[in-house]
Amino acid sequence: MEALSFSVPNLPLFFIMFLFIYLVALFGIFRNWNPKLRPEASSCAISLAHGTPAVLLAALAILKVDQSQRGFASPNTSFQNTVLDYSIAYFLMDLLHYLIFFPSDLLFIGHHLATLFVFLTCRYMVFHGAFAILVLLVLAEITSGCQNIWTLASARRADVPAASRLYKLLSPPFYAFYSVVRGLAGPAFVYKMGIFYASGAADNVIPRWVSLSWLVVVVMAISVSILWVSNLWLDLYRERSKKLSKKMT
Repeated sequence: MEALSFSVPNLPLFFIMFLFIYLVALFGIFRNWNPKLRPEASSCAISLAHGTPAVLLAALAILKVDQSQRGFASPNTSFQNTVLDYSIAYFLMDLLHYLIFFPSDLLFIGHHLATLFVFLTCRYMVFHGAFAILVLLVLAEITSGCQNIWTLASARRADVPAASRLYKLLSPPFYAFYSVVRGLAGPAFVYKMGIFYASGAADNVIPRWVSLSWLVVVVMAISVSILWVSNLWLDLYRERSKKLSKKMT
């Protein structure tokens, strides 16, 4: 009860913070952008406010506990619950953004709903497993800063030469970084999670249907991420092949 009373107020406060950042970005920072681009840019703004801080907070929440508490079925600490609230608030705000501006983008809406299911059940239902979820949060958000800058540059590359240059400069290292994290580190950690939860070792504190649901959501998210970055690599290859063929003719 002490942990619950400590962090319950955090969720609405964090949500208000992300809403404020979104509105400042929409009506302030990006007010001179094309109206069609402003919502996406504002979404990037709250993603920037969430991504890197979430990585640092999650890493701190993991490192602050004893080695014995870093298990897939360990009880959540108060600080870990606070970090979960921080991410829940962000995903709720970004989900609201998609429902208002891009209601037909079912892939992102589904992604956010599935992610919220994982965070909410860990935080407010089973009160265990935050260690695993926060490691996944680090792996998911460690590329966020680079990705959002790349996305903003991509949005303006057609009309701003500097944005076009930044986009071209960032693309290969961003794709490589993303590929390593989502294609190697992520699956390796999820494999360990899967072995543990499938064994039933956590069934006394995390119902089997919850832990297996987490695994399904994470595997699907990683699969979509790998498909997404694979398409980006293919687009980059086609673009450079086209330029090379033009130079040779």
